Amino acid sequence: MENERRTDQKTGMGLEETRLSDILSASQIKATDTYETPPQIIWIDNSTIATLGNFSASTGKAKSKKTFNVSALVAASLAGKQVLNYRAHLPEGKRRILYVDTEQSRYHCHTVLERILRLAGLPTTADSENLDFICLREYSPTVRISVIDYALRQGKGYGLVIIDGIRDLMLDINSTSESVEVINKMMEWSSRYDLHIHCVLHLNKGDNNVRGHIGTEMSNKAETVLVISKCNENPSVSEVHALHIREKEFKPFAFTVDDNGLPVIAEGHTFGDTPKPRQRTSFTELSIEQHREALSAAFDGKPIRGFENVLQRLIASYENIGFKRGRSVMIKLLQYLTDNLKLVVKQDKLFYYDMTPAEARLFDEE
Repeated sequence: MENERRTDQKTGMGLEETRLSDILSASQIKATDTYETPPQIIWIDNSTIATLGNFSASTGKAKSKKTFNVSALVAASLAGKQVLNYRAHLPEGKRRILYVDTEQSRYHCHTVLERILRLAGLPTTADSENLDFICLREYSPTVRISVIDYALRQGKGYGLVIIDGIRDLMLDINSTSESVEVINKMMEWSSRYDLHIHCVLHLNKGDNNVRGHIGTEMSNKAETVLVISKCNENPSVSEVHALHIREKEFKPFAFTVDDNGLPVIAEGHTFGDTPKPRQRTSFTELSIEQHREALSAAFDGKPIRGFENVLQRLIASYENIGFKRGRSVMIKLLQYLTDNLKLVVKQDKLFYYDMTPAEARLFDEE
């Protein structure tokens, strides 16, 4: 039996080394290799915003009409024509679209499906053979990822995948490990199946930063990140501009929703002057709600042991609400949280969020 175990271990190690060798060989880029330019599939004006083998994102605050904007993008891809300022062309063999909604009810998903069909000029009384729409609201993040993975493995010729609610593919939006895993999935799927994935993610309430660690990872890795925002002067108008784009930037455009419930270009809309850069905000100017959002993410319901540990957690969590500062400022912030706001309590080497000393002692005794 002992000899069998040794043999199994050796065999397992051999298989592992073979697999690593295959990956190493397949990953090498050589000067003698030739690569085709990734097919461009979606444009705004003359700017490419999506290619096969990559992923992109739309982001915006609540009620900014992100889903209306994505509906136009999908309709343009489905019909191969211009909708709003989006032009799209999916190549032969990649004409199918998978739309995944993780947030809305089936009723509201059906409303979005009808809107896409109407924008594409297709009947709403029959299913389009090139559009699959699935609602995964009631399932766990793990099941949602598995279902998407299964759908893509079926080889149905998808060229575009929409994930409306990428935040719902993870339990904790501020988890670094989960964020990396989800973004790695986006890169794996888009590369392995040679398709484009467009994700939808919210902006922070208090600023214009994409939410959580997943937002940071998305901004770093995505081909294009679009921002949809309400016009300050006319809330019925939504503006679209690039937060990040690898190609040349496009001219921002604006749309509104007509009496038929469809997004249309806001004719005559003028964009205000580019706002002047704001002066750096002091931590004393942050609202209590912003402090609590950052502290909840940093502490996650548990005490943190050690000054350096709490400092690093605060640096990361405050950056996610748009307050990115270095170590020296964060030391002063921690002192402000403990001495002035009384939101953080220190007991020996343990730091607690929003607990009285008595509660902290009880927690420590447990």
